[in-house]
Amino acid sequence: MDKQKVMVAAIQMNSVPYDLQGNLKMAEQLITQALQKNGKLIVLPELFNTGYRVEDKDTEMAEEIPGYTTTWLTEIAKKHNVYFSTAILEKGAIKGIVFDTAILVGPEGLIGSYRKTHLWDLENIRFTKGEDFPVFETPIGNIGMQICYEIGFPEGARILALKGADIIVYPSAFGKARRYAWDIASRARALENGIFIIAANRTGTEKGETIFGGGSRIVDPFGEILVQTENESDVILIEIELNKVTEQRRMLPYLRDLNKNLFPQGLAKKPF
Repeated sequence: MDKQKVMVAAIQMNSVPYDLQGNLKMAEQLITQALQKNGKLIVLPELFNTGYRVEDKDTEMAEEIPGYTTTWLTEIAKKHNVYFSTAILEKGAIKGIVFDTAILVGPEGLIGSYRKTHLWDLENIRFTKGEDFPVFETPIGNIGMQICYEIGFPEGARILALKGADIIVYPSAFGKARRYAWDIASRARALENGIFIIAANRTGTEKGETIFGGGSRIVDPFGEILVQTENESDVILIEIELNKVTEQRRMLPYLRDLNKNLFPQGLAKKPF
């Protein structure tokens, strides 16, 4: 596993609010580019399928998981033997409850999901918070998921790292006004945990006021930006070496030296 190399990709796109079929068609074109370049793990932006500012129709556009979009991605994953992660609106079991949920699918189908735990601003009205930080073992590495705004919260990434994550994906619809936070936090989360970060962000403007920041990037465990893009629609890819996770954690042993006795709850309960 430590010697494994994986071609990973982040898709950057400008989704159209409420246009599910149009967005899936747009995403398929970008996914095809990633597949042509041998992408093995492909990350799409947050709410790529519905658009982000659909708050007036959250309950209508939310899907069960697995559901329409999950199945759509799974069919591509099975056909091409690849893995996908993104975040979509999830319909809760209780009527009227909606989650902002990241999914991970592969050739074997739906691998798992993660419900956003830290909600940005009016998301606290739109969505219900998740309560868990799962890590999923796959043939291409151990993968954890966070969503957008959570890139600024070190606790989630640290818990995922302590639970064995090699890669953390951040499907995002991160705003341009706080692009400076995106730039710093994406590198910090990678460096402090010795992990690869794949952050796929939105572009464009919705409802004339929400401007997305772009800057999708792939960051290595040393905090170095391996590749990024500022284009409206783009696919960035690079082959990562998972042995870099081990190498960085030996050189900069934050996880080894973390004094868990100082944390009677939370991190202290997460085994190495």
